[in-house]
Amino acid sequence: MSVDSVKQPPSGPRAELKRQAIVRAARELFLRDGFGVGMDAIAAEAGVSKVTVYNHFGSKEALFTAVITSALDEPLAGESSAALEGLAEAEDLRAALVEAARTWVHAVRTNHEVTALRNLVAAELHRFPELGEAWRHRGTESHHPAVAGALRALTEQGRLEIPDLQVAIIQFYGLLVFPHMVFSSYGTHIDEDLTDRLITSGVDMFLGHYGPQET
Repeated sequence: MSVDSVKQPPSGPRAELKRQAIVRAARELFLRDGFGVGMDAIAAEAGVSKVTVYNHFGSKEALFTAVITSALDEPLAGESSAALEGLAEAEDLRAALVEAARTWVHAVRTNHEVTALRNLVAAELHRFPELGEAWRHRGTESHHPAVAGALRALTEQGRLEIPDLQVAIIQFYGLLVFPHMVFSSYGTHIDEDLTDRLITSGVDMFLGHYGPQET
């Protein structure tokens, strides 16, 4: 198939408004009814035709991926994103990283819809393995651009030594936010004191491994 024959999704201000309406409707219905909800129901909730939904997304898997992607971006929006972007200018990198992590982890812990969507993916994978397939073409950096950008900038400045950015991003998540994601999926709450201890020790472990090594 030639590049010219691949149908491009609608573009322009009106198309973007419809796209946002579809994603909002899909998010609400996926949370309420699971991945098995019909595309006709999503179209009705969004106030568009089913043809319009398919013109924008092509498949339910692609629409679900768009819903999850926008949800994953939420904890890294606003204050969290600004805190990460400011790391490159911070005089005290450890203190700035601890504060950025606190803002980020707080957003992760308190966004209950994102938690519900994440749990939905885990619950539906056995029935709809195509959900996992939909993510295979996306790299770690595209999932977490704010984190990737901050770590890349610090590496370019020589303040961190990161030979493999993809590994470092996953480790960063593993130290700071994955404990809350895992425990919340089992209905277990990590209290504020333990959260702060996890953050400070996690930052120290990350900097201890990737900080410039004295020779």
